[in-house]
Amino acid sequence: MGLIENIIKKVVLQETIIEERTRLSEAVWKIRLRSDSIHKADFVPGYFLRVGVGLNDRELSLKEKIRSYSVWNINQAEGYLDLAVATHSNGIGAKWATHCKVGDKVYFKWKKGNFLVDDSADSYLMIGDVSALSHLYMIHRNVPRDRKMKSIIYSQKKSELFSDVDGTTPFDFYEMATNPYPDIIAKVNEIVPKMTGKKMAYIGGDSRICVALNHYLRKELHWETKQIKTKPFWNPNKRGLE
Repeated sequence: MGLIENIIKKVVLQETIIEERTRLSEAVWKIRLRSDSIHKADFVPGYFLRVGVGLNDRELSLKEKIRSYSVWNINQAEGYLDLAVATHSNGIGAKWATHCKVGDKVYFKWKKGNFLVDDSADSYLMIGDVSALSHLYMIHRNVPRDRKMKSIIYSQKKSELFSDVDGTTPFDFYEMATNPYPDIIAKVNEIVPKMTGKKMAYIGGDSRICVALNHYLRKELHWETKQIKTKPFWNPNKRGLE
C-alpha cells in the first residue's frame, strides 16, 4: 500500500469493522458496520458514507478507491449502521460487497449531500431503482406518518428489490426495462394529479432518469426546483460516479 493510502486510512477516514454480511437479493448485499464513533455521529437521515473499498488495489486511481453508500439504517445507541450495496456495476464496490468478510476493517467518513429528509411537504413521490432503494427507505421512515406517500420503484427483475429493515415493503415495485423513461412518465402522470397539498419528489438512481424527470416536473408540470430532490447514484457511461 502506498503513502497516500496510508494517510487516507490513518488521517482522513475513520475505522470500523464489518459485523454482518447478508444477501438481500440476487443483486444486493446488506453490510453492517460497527464502530464506537457511530455512537456520537451527528447524523441526519439521508447522509452517506464515503467508504474506502479499493485502498489496497494499486491499479485503481485514488478517486476510484472511494465509493459513497447510503446509510440504510443506524442504531447509535448500539453503535452500528447498515448499508445495502447493489452489485450491478461489477466495479470495485460490487467486488468489495461480494467478497468482503465479517471482521474486515473498513475505513469511512461521513458525507452530508443534499438528498436529505425534508418533512415540510404534505405528499411525496419516491422514484428510483435498486441502487436508490435503501436511501428512499431511510427518507420514508423519517417522514411523519400522516403524510401521503406514492412511489415508483423499479428494476429489470422485481426479485432484485428488497424489503426495508423492519421487513415491510411500503413502496410500489415495478418490473421495467433499463432507462424506462416513458413507463415512469406514464406512472407519474397517473400519480401527480392525486397528490394534494405541498408536493415533493425524491428521484434517485440512474442519472439519465434523474435528469429527465427533473426536467419533466419543472418544465411540463411546472413544479418549483425546491420541490424536487435528485441524486444520481450511477451513470452507465461513467466510472466512479457516487
